[in-house]
Amino acid sequence: MRMYEADVPRREAGPAQTLAVLFALLPFLLLPLAPRATAADAQPDVKLSRQQAGAGGDITVSGSGWRPNTLLMMLICGQAAPGKGVIGGTNACANAGGRAVTTDAKGAFSKKMPVAEPPKPCPCVVHVATVTGEQALVDAPFVVAGHPTAPLPGPTGGGRLAVLAATRLEGDSGILVFFGAPSSRRLEFTVGNLGSEPVKDPVFQIGTAHGVFAPQWEEQQWRGTIAPGQKVLVKLPVQLSAGAHGDYQISVKYGTKVLAEQPWGVGRPWGVTIFWILLAVVVPAAAFRIGMAVVDRVRPRGNGRPRPRATGRHRTVRLRRPPDPAPRSTTTTTAALPWFTPDSAPSDNRSTTKGHS
Repeated sequence: MRMYEADVPRREAGPAQTLAVLFALLPFLLLPLAPRATAADAQPDVKLSRQQAGAGGDITVSGSGWRPNTLLMMLICGQAAPGKGVIGGTNACANAGGRAVTTDAKGAFSKKMPVAEPPKPCPCVVHVATVTGEQALVDAPFVVAGHPTAPLPGPTGGGRLAVLAATRLEGDSGILVFFGAPSSRRLEFTVGNLGSEPVKDPVFQIGTAHGVFAPQWEEQQWRGTIAPGQKVLVKLPVQLSAGAHGDYQISVKYGTKVLAEQPWGVGRPWGVTIFWILLAVVVPAAAFRIGMAVVDRVRPRGNGRPRPRATGRHRTVRLRRPPDPAPRSTTTTTAALPWFTPDSAPSDNRSTTKGHS
C-alpha cells in the first residue's frame, strides 16, 4: 500500500483552478443574500388608481415594499398632508369607510376601498399604516371632490415633549368589575420638555385600541407648566366601557406624535355569566312551582266528598267508618238420620234376657 501511494503522483490545484471553482460557486453564494438585501432596502410605497374621486365612488389602493404577511389599515383622512401626518389623528379620518388588507409573501397588496368624506376638511390623504409589529405608515395625497378645504393649523409653540421613562398602568379594579362594571386605571408616564419654550397646560390624546381596530382617541388636559429642560410625572385616567374584556392597547399622543404605548389585558366579567345561569335555573323552577299550585287549586275532587281538613301541619285525619248492618237471625235444625227413628234408637238402659236353665 505504501508503495502504491508512492508510485501515484499527486496533483496540486493551481491558482487558475482555484479561481475557476470560486467563480463557479459565486452565483450560488450570492443568491440567498440578494433577496434579503432587496427587502431590507425597500421602502413602503402606496399607489392610487385615481387621485380624485367623489363620495360614494371607490378607488384601488396598491402598495409594495411592506413587511410580508402584515395586516394594514387603510383610511381616508382630512387635515393631513404627506410628510406632516394626520394632525387630528384618526378622529380626522373616515373610520367607517376604512378597509383592512394583508400583504402577501413579497410585501405587496391591492384592495378596493370606498370613498367617504372625512370629518375634517382637506387637504386629504389615503393613510396606510401597519396594525401590529413595527410601525410603518405612508400618506398618499388624495382629493375628495366636493369636500371643503382649509389650511393646515400651524405649530402651537416652541415646546417639544418627549417621554423619558416607560409608561405604566396603576390602580386596581373593584369587585363590581367582576359583574360588568367599567374597568379604570391611571396611566402614568414621565415627560420632558426638549424645546426652547415652556409648555403650559398640555393637551394629550389617549387612544384605546382593541384587536385590529384603530384606536379611539380622547383628549385630556394636564394642568401645569413644563419649563424647557424640565421633566414631570403625568397621570391621566383611563376607563373602558362596561363589560369590556380582552387585550387592549393604550396609546398617548401629543400633537401628531405618539409618545408611548402600553398593553392592558382585561379579564372577562364572569359574574354576569353566573348571574344569567342562575336566572335561567331559578325562573323556570319558580314558574313550575306557581303552575303546580294553580293546578292543585282548580282541579275538581273525586266522588263529591269534601276534602278532609287538618288543623296541624302533619296531623292525620281519620274518617269514621259506617257501622255494619245487623246480622239476620237464623234457625238451626238438626235432621234425623235416615236409618234411625225416635222409637228405635238404641238406649243405654237395655235389659238383658237370659235363658232359663
